[in-house]
Amino acid sequence: MPDRVTDRPTLRPLDRLRRRVRTPRQKLVASLVTAAVVLGLGGYGVVRLTTPEDRSCAVGVERPAGSGECVGVNGDGHDFGIGELGAIARDIGAENTTLKPDDYVTVALLLPLTSTDGGMRLKMLNELRGAHAYQYRANHESNEELPKIRLVLANTGKGNAHWRPVVDRLIAMKDSADRLRAVSGVATSSTEVREAVTALTGAGIAVVGTTITADDIANAPGNDRFPGLARVSPTNGDEAKALAHFGKVDAAKALLVQDTRSGDHYTDTLKAAFAATLKGAPHDPELFTSPADANEEGTTANTFRQITHLICDTRAETVFFAGRHTQLRQFINALGARGCAHRAFTVLTGDEGSYLGADAKLDRKALRSKLTVRYAALAHPDAWVPAEGRKVPATGGSPTAYATFLGDVTRGAKEPPALADGQAIIAYDAMATAVHAIRQATPQGARHPAAADVATQWPQVKGSLRVEGASGWICLDNYGNPYNKAVPIVELAPDGSQRFVQIAWPEGRPPAAPCLPPKRG
Repeated sequence: MPDRVTDRPTLRPLDRLRRRVRTPRQKLVASLVTAAVVLGLGGYGVVRLTTPEDRSCAVGVERPAGSGECVGVNGDGHDFGIGELGAIARDIGAENTTLKPDDYVTVALLLPLTSTDGGMRLKMLNELRGAHAYQYRANHESNEELPKIRLVLANTGKGNAHWRPVVDRLIAMKDSADRLRAVSGVATSSTEVREAVTALTGAGIAVVGTTITADDIANAPGNDRFPGLARVSPTNGDEAKALAHFGKVDAAKALLVQDTRSGDHYTDTLKAAFAATLKGAPHDPELFTSPADANEEGTTANTFRQITHLICDTRAETVFFAGRHTQLRQFINALGARGCAHRAFTVLTGDEGSYLGADAKLDRKALRSKLTVRYAALAHPDAWVPAEGRKVPATGGSPTAYATFLGDVTRGAKEPPALADGQAIIAYDAMATAVHAIRQATPQGARHPAAADVATQWPQVKGSLRVEGASGWICLDNYGNPYNKAVPIVELAPDGSQRFVQIAWPEGRPPAAPCLPPKRG
């Protein structure tokens, strides 16, 4: 009969227990109890409970499915699991904490920070050092000019494989409280980087490339593929012209060795530029094919051993090399063991040569076998330092600008950072260019510029509005490319050091003051 107090049917004790086990939480408790009972009875049944795996590494950073890399965007001091980046990441994070919420805009460094290649790791470290050095200058030594600069690190993973989610995050930051106004870094001339630049500039975000040199990751007359892209490094075409002016190469005694693998924009445009320089060469290029990942050793060392025999069969004195640094090192090692050791050769290549100084696999004995290796560097610490017997050009750069950089990058350092590869210098200049555009785009009386206005500043970065870079003047043409940028020619010494030879110029001579690029197209 009905219960007189609740007017509900009376439940027996077992019924009450069954009635209680109803909610999801109660069902979970019951499952746990049941599992314990089953296991206590000797394991005649198994109950497995799972929870979603926590793949976060830090705020804005996580491990993508199937990857152990920490990928994403962070400005709090996170090092993405790369210990050697820890100190500089923490310095950047500490600087960011000093900024007031309404005083800053954000600049991101887009880089493959978790690369497993040793040379690339060092490159990333030095780029972070250079960028942070200028961040500090912008925030503390510019008469309190606004906006201040918040710097964040955007890791795209090994080989830039995870660029898409990182770029999507950066695009979302443009219209958020982050106020993203520029992306720098952008350091490798690869297909992934090209796609990332396409997406960023397509979203109206200004991009300043540091060490991208591929001619096809650039704008040109009638082809504005990347609206809002600027670069502080010369193109491969300009590097090749500077090398040719410097070396006064006789094409009849020159040979090109080139990679056949396509899709690498650095290599593709470098071999095109070298081929144009060597139109009168008597022989077809010698060919090799690098692995899909050019940082891998592959089997190209065997090919180079054969190519050295063929080089000995020619009258060549100068060899132009169009390929990445791993294959360049293999080629130099093979030339060191060539059969015609009595003959002298000079190898000329692009800025990938800057990796060789720190490459433990380079056979230093090869550099003592009548073999000279020179490359077109993006920057070098001796290029603008006066020295006995070496005259500093009157235009195109200045010792004062380099001395300012040196003071900034060594501020508070326990030991001087490595500068011979030029990476810290060029990253400093890229950040200087980004800050220049951001502040030029900020209306008088305003605290921040519109993102679209930053991306339209590049045609005005010239003449008296040029950037006085530590690597040389940065005066941009209407397409965001540096005009007649200084190209240091660097020689790899037998001890592995990178010895500055002299500055070369794409136009054959330094730019005239005040550096106004001539009409193109």
